[in-house]
Amino acid sequence: MTTTTPNHTVTVSGWAAHDTSGKITPYTFKRRENGVNDVTIKILYCGICHTDLHYAKDEWGITKYPVVPGHEIIGVITKTGSDVQGFKEGDRVGVGCMAASCLDCEHCKTDQENYCDKMVLIYNGIFWDGSITYGGYSQLIIADYRYVVHIPESLPMDAAAPLLCAGITVFTPLKDHDLVATPGKKIGVVGLGGLGHLAVKFGKAFGHHVTVISTSPSKEAEAKQRLGADDFIISSNPKQLQDARRSLDFILDTVSGDHPLLPILELLKINGTLFLVGAPDKPLQLPAFPLIFGKRAVKGGIIGGIKETQEMLDLCAKYNITSDIEVITPDKINEAIDRLAKNDVRYRFVIDIGAASSV
Repeated sequence: MTTTTPNHTVTVSGWAAHDTSGKITPYTFKRRENGVNDVTIKILYCGICHTDLHYAKDEWGITKYPVVPGHEIIGVITKTGSDVQGFKEGDRVGVGCMAASCLDCEHCKTDQENYCDKMVLIYNGIFWDGSITYGGYSQLIIADYRYVVHIPESLPMDAAAPLLCAGITVFTPLKDHDLVATPGKKIGVVGLGGLGHLAVKFGKAFGHHVTVISTSPSKEAEAKQRLGADDFIISSNPKQLQDARRSLDFILDTVSGDHPLLPILELLKINGTLFLVGAPDKPLQLPAFPLIFGKRAVKGGIIGGIKETQEMLDLCAKYNITSDIEVITPDKINEAIDRLAKNDVRYRFVIDIGAASSV
């Protein structure tokens, strides 16, 4: 396996982790030349996702060092290939988790490229030419236009960056369950972090009664007063759980740590659905009785296809939905990652790549 191929001649400055310490340091590398289906993007902002931390420290055992993280990429097109359609130089664009897919399977043909068996991640993946992909912690990226989305003019570029991962991750389950165009349901959101706070915003924008379910009583004021949640349940409080039993149509579970599903499942109405988008390191215990006696379903999913991502961004522009962010300069990446590991961020770090005048 090679990390570069003969047409990788574009020198790029970025930031990479080189070993399991996870420390991010300046790194200069090569990207491919702009091909007929490619756009070259000057990166201005890149969100920091918890996945970046896992890869930087090889916590999943699949990291190919050096790794340049970043899959919440926002920038401006500086060059387009001859076969590119729908994009031009100067366009504000975004690139999320996907660099490529087979384009021919049933999933690709139904706008679900994210489930293609040959889907290539924007970093730490193996691209069509055999090279390892490098992500958005860098000043420039070349992307196939079929995996690029337009950023609406009304959305601030920095606060829009996390929408490309966190936003689409919570939007897709809502759309799949007819919760985007059909208001009036009662939905729950487990966890009030980078994913959860956006789920609350979507839920309220789409006209639903939103209940936040959390282990942290201190987050109730934030959930209700700042984000507009209607109710708040402390998941360790038996009385609150009992009072809310069989009250919710749909629950979106965004928690990535180990947590019991039994009390959450009991909050669902008959025929209700619990949808998992968090990724706990250890298998969760799935009790059978709440499913059997409640005719309930448990599902899961990852991000969304490109068409769906564009739809989500357009709706964010319509409803003025963005992520709550803390912007940092590239020299603060390691500090941000350390804080992220401690959940010390409200609610997403975004790197101001354009602020890096020197690497």
